[in-house]
Amino acid sequence: MRIAIDTNRYRDFCDAKEDAVGRFRTANQICMPFTVLAELRAGFECGTLARRNESALCKFLNSPRVTVLFANEQTTFHYARIYRQLREQGTPIPTNDIWIAALVQQHDLLLYSRDSHFDLLPQLARAD
Repeated sequence: MRIAIDTNRYRDFCDAKEDAVGRFRTANQICMPFTVLAELRAGFECGTLARRNESALCKFLNSPRVTVLFANEQTTFHYARIYRQLREQGTPIPTNDIWIAALVQQHDLLLYSRDSHFDLLPQLARAD
């Protein structure tokens, strides 16, 4: 199983929540969208445990099963279609989450997130 993780599920994993730890253990590949990486580092910068959190993140990223996903030109087509869909539905979601959804679609991944607004995109396969 190949999953893309959202920020909340990485935090669940760090907090040793059983469901997240189990999902991470069973995944063949764990993909972290660049926006998740940015959100995490922004949170570290605003917190008091930045060094500890950054160290744990670097250890996680060094796992051979973990890949950071970056947007490319192909991603922008997925982003545009999702943006249009959400606009037509009248159901906006945060911009970073549109990037996550676009990368999930582009790379044919299962999305692992607790955010219910992803339910507005039924074409996304979910790992719950």
